[in-house]
Amino acid sequence: MRESQFWTLMEDEFGSANAGIIASSLELPGLKGTAQTALATGIAPRDVWAAVCDLHEIPTARRLGRDIEPRDTGAA
Repeated sequence: MRESQFWTLMEDEFGSANAGIIASSLELPGLKGTAQTALATGIAPRDVWAAVCDLHEIPTARRLGRDIEPRDTGAA
């Protein structure tokens, strides 16, 4: 997972206004800091996302993000 994917998942789950606040202020057990601190120190975005999901009890079905409809390319 790239860090950009982490932020997309955060915004999809918590909204764009809350994602940054949660990432910068909420201590994640096991990572000894916030999500932003963890990412800055080199912890893999996938591990940070898993810690956020565990703390917020995000169901497994939502941990991969929202489904995005395929684009209509006009090909038939």
